[in-house]
Amino acid sequence: MNRMLPGTRALRTFEAAARHLNFTRAADEVGLTPAAVSYQIKEIEDQLGVVLFTRTSRTIQLTPAGALMFEATADALDTLQRAAGRARRMTRSAAHLRISLSARFATNWLLPRLPRFRAENPGLELSFDISDELRSFDMDDIDVAIRFGTGTHEHARSDRLFDTVIVPVCSPKLLETGPGLQAPRDLLQHTLCYVDWKTDGMVWPNWRMWMAAAGIADFDDSRCVAFSDSGFVVQAVIESGAVGLADLDMIAIDLAQGRLVRLFDIGVPVAQPYAYHLVCPEDSSDDVRVLAFREWMLKEAGQ
Repeated sequence: MNRMLPGTRALRTFEAAARHLNFTRAADEVGLTPAAVSYQIKEIEDQLGVVLFTRTSRTIQLTPAGALMFEATADALDTLQRAAGRARRMTRSAAHLRISLSARFATNWLLPRLPRFRAENPGLELSFDISDELRSFDMDDIDVAIRFGTGTHEHARSDRLFDTVIVPVCSPKLLETGPGLQAPRDLLQHTLCYVDWKTDGMVWPNWRMWMAAAGIADFDDSRCVAFSDSGFVVQAVIESGAVGLADLDMIAIDLAQGRLVRLFDIGVPVAQPYAYHLVCPEDSSDDVRVLAFREWMLKEAGQ
């Protein structure tokens, strides 16, 4: 939480010290010197009449009483953060909607469409929390989130936006100067890159999966180049002349503007139920701002 609530500095100091069991890292956590952290911890112990830490020359360890206090401190700070988030939401303009989404979705899908949203909803102001982390609606002051996953979130409504299909792409220059690409097997003459990602048993479509869909059973993927993020795949395709596997909906603008060219009419869908979802708290699903944004998002996703 960026804004420290009054009266929580000692709690935060104790939580940081207990979490890291190291004065230097605890000091970084709360913006205090190690000596100040040590002083505040000693002050808490004096006030409670309880020893919370056992100290050595370089580190500290929680006592059983300290472990109990740490758990209570973490719960207290969590409650304060949630209350602060709700308070910020209450004081925001009734025409202000705050949305959490990944940088890739924002840049490649939402932002190019925002002029249409503003034209249809001139009285609604949007602001964005750009992050790949799963945000808390209460603690992080979020009204709506767009997330890739199964759409299962406790106490939240989730609307599936669209299926995710992975397709091969290259740069226009490669088609002009590189080895021919008349059939899927011609790809074996090129550098192939893809996103290497797995979660809960789901494997993001890779070249072995795409080649199987194209009827090529003897494909050797040992020379493929794997990246952790699709942005690196697109960059390698545009700048290095590779052929990459990319999310069709996330490269629509690149295809329309001619930076990328789709190869062959073969795509591999991401395993169900994984997809992009629009998520909001159950208790705000009938908020007029949320309803307006959801209706527009589902319409755009359907197009």
